[in-house]
Amino acid sequence: MTVRPIRVFDDPVLRAVSAPVKDFDRELRGLVKALTATVRAGPGRAGLAAPQIGVSLRVVVYSYDGRSGHLVNPRLEPSERRITADEACLSAPGVWWPLERAYMVTARGRDMFGRPVAVRALGVLARVLQHECDHLDGVLFSDHLEERERERFLAAALPRG
Repeated sequence: MTVRPIRVFDDPVLRAVSAPVKDFDRELRGLVKALTATVRAGPGRAGLAAPQIGVSLRVVVYSYDGRSGHLVNPRLEPSERRITADEACLSAPGVWWPLERAYMVTARGRDMFGRPVAVRALGVLARVLQHECDHLDGVLFSDHLEERERERFLAAALPRG
């Protein structure tokens, strides 16, 4: 499957709310395969959302610490326990920033064939799932930062020129 280019932080597709998947067809399976190939193409890639390759559909893939998969139309159930850790985004390459997220999540959705799926994740994988699901709502992780920190982040993340 073809590795797709990743959209960068100032691309409008990253700000759009993604549409729910209604058709669990060959096109959807192709999208999941393209997302998977793209996330596996580089070191340190743990997750990817469809908008990051220019497709406004509610699909994410993840691959971290021996666990990998995908979720279509995911919904998150976060724990109350929160933890702050550095976070990065493939759409803002090379920039890491501390961000508070839920320590644990249960993600529920469908697989590419329409079958129900549930993923319970802790720590980094929980962070990955929250980050990717944010992309489906047009939310960038910098949106969670306080204004002064967001300005510093955007100065580091946005392409110059």
